[in-house]
Amino acid sequence: MSGTLRFLAVAWWLHLKSRSRSAFDGLLSVVWPLFFATAVLLMYRAGNAGDATLVAAVVGAAAMGVWSATTLASSSIEEERAQGTLELQVGAPRSFTIQLIPIMLSMTTVGLYSLVAVFLWGRFVFGIEIVVASVPAFLVAIAVTVFSIAMLGFLLAVSAVRYRAAWALGAALELPIWLLCGFLVPVSALPGWVQPLSWLLAPTWGVSALRAAVAGHTAVDDLLRCLGLGVAYILIGAVQSHRLVRSARRHATLALT
Repeated sequence: MSGTLRFLAVAWWLHLKSRSRSAFDGLLSVVWPLFFATAVLLMYRAGNAGDATLVAAVVGAAAMGVWSATTLASSSIEEERAQGTLELQVGAPRSFTIQLIPIMLSMTTVGLYSLVAVFLWGRFVFGIEIVVASVPAFLVAIAVTVFSIAMLGFLLAVSAVRYRAAWALGAALELPIWLLCGFLVPVSALPGWVQPLSWLLAPTWGVSALRAAVAGHTAVDDLLRCLGLGVAYILIGAVQSHRLVRSARRHATLALT
């Protein structure tokens, strides 16, 4: 157990350092969430939203940045394939599942920047007074939300490992997830047949917990649902990973060449 945790920590740190090497990606990570936040806050301002609604919009815009950083999860498999390390990972003693998890966690760690940047952007550029009523609950909500979003990215990545156009999966889901998970509008405002889909997505409960912590409401139920879905993603992804890797080995289709 301790060896697995040490492996996850070391691999997370190595992938995080690797992702920080690209100046282009770094610039996008800095600027992109601010575009999201600006568009959202201008939209709410145009609708004469109240202070509480604007604060909720800031939280939603911050979560959008974390999710958007994770939409690259599917393309991360393509990167490993292009670098020639995918076969090494599949053949390594550690399970493929354990090797993918730190990659996803490194992505959401980069996305954490957007949480801080968007809050500062909302406060100093748009003049929105943001007071977090329960700081401990807010920090726990951040940790659980980031973890669960990373595990959703893991499930997407492992499901697309054998497809040449895997990179498109995350891009195709980026905007729908914004709506389905209530980042922009409340889930209750969505059509009734859509809401069950929202309930199956961990970011829905994560952003709800963040808003509850900021407003001083209890966030325990939302946190438990968010964490439970994150664990469920791991279990489903582990089974999926085992099946797909075994099939790829049998049919020699892992490299897609």
